[in-house]
Amino acid sequence: MRGKAQHIIHGLRDGFPIALGYLAVSFSLGIIAAKAGLTSGQGFFSSFFTRASAGEYGTYSLIAVKAAFAEIIAMCLVVNLRYMLMSAALSQKIAPGTPWIKRILMSFCITDEVFGISIAHPGYTPPSYMYAAALISTLFWATGCAIGITAGSLLPQHMVTALSMSLYGMFLAVFIPPARRDRNVLFAVIASFILSGICAVAPVISQWSSGMRTVVLTVVISAVAAWLKPIKSDDHGTA
Repeated sequence: MRGKAQHIIHGLRDGFPIALGYLAVSFSLGIIAAKAGLTSGQGFFSSFFTRASAGEYGTYSLIAVKAAFAEIIAMCLVVNLRYMLMSAALSQKIAPGTPWIKRILMSFCITDEVFGISIAHPGYTPPSYMYAAALISTLFWATGCAIGITAGSLLPQHMVTALSMSLYGMFLAVFIPPARRDRNVLFAVIASFILSGICAVAPVISQWSSGMRTVVLTVVISAVAAWLKPIKSDDHGTA
């Protein structure tokens, strides 16, 4: 029990900076949700169960133009396909013998940033650690959206734009430390930036959605990196 409590404390500690970033970014999403006609309660619950900035932005935009449910569902599936890849990667960080129900709950906790700290966790990632990090960040994310719906329209546009950039800065802080420690990770990060820029302007590929380009690049870059420079792990899951 003491170990589980420690994992929860560490999850809350590591999740708190993510939560602060989420609060700022979801505030701007709340403004978009308000324009789509959502109430603060609806914004809170939709953000609590979605927790994806691109997915929510697309959802609220489609709601505003009264799109069909099928269109909204299809958009969310395409934009959020990357979470399937993250789930597959995270499965390698779960201790053997972990019950399937805990594995499913861990998959529901995945966001870009929670995935980052979970993958970076030394050894196997305890479920309680991920639950705690996801809980505090999700509460702040949903609360920020609700506050944005209520009062976000009072802020000038330049402030809203500035707030919307905070999450990207926080995400940089997730992968820069391992990139500084491991040259192979650094090369993979640089390759992702270069190839992402090329794909954004390349014929045919530039017509794909950003979510689809992200999925394809993630698969290609990670597969090549794993093939050229595989990471050796011991029996405890540490590299």
